[in-house]
Amino acid sequence: MANETEREAAPMKNPTTVERESEREIVVTRTFNAPAHIVFEAWSNLELFKRWWVPESFGMTFVSSEADVRTGGTYRFVFSHPAFEQPMAFFGRYLEVVPASRLVWTNEESADNCISTVTFEEKDGQTLLVLRELYPSKQALDDAIESGSSGTSGAPAQFEQLDELLVTLV
Repeated sequence: MANETEREAAPMKNPTTVERESEREIVVTRTFNAPAHIVFEAWSNLELFKRWWVPESFGMTFVSSEADVRTGGTYRFVFSHPAFEQPMAFFGRYLEVVPASRLVWTNEESADNCISTVTFEEKDGQTLLVLRELYPSKQALDDAIESGSSGTSGAPAQFEQLDELLVTLV
């Protein structure tokens, strides 16, 4: 009986799907067992975001982080990794911020980076999250997949970490 109780108390984990939707777009989908406003908070509150965004398996750590999560606001995340002498910076602008519903941002660290859109759709206390990365060309997406910088490499691990965080926030 104790095993059944433990199983019921453990949060149900949902799969992450990553698909190449077109020559220029990757789509990552996952359902989270939390309301949309809480999942959105984990994306838009910098202190929460830093707790799940970098997959532990990547060996990267935040050096600094800034985010003004509002339409027209900017972000800048700087990471270090033992294999690289110099820190890596990721930065851009928020094109659209609709609380508990949608975030759209640019990725401006190189000319070939994408525009990311994440939507949060709540149904029965769960949130369907869809992350779209739209690249400027087929080659840019191919290069991102090859380098591991697209959603294909980190999203499943990131979303596992987000699941673990959400359990503490619900």
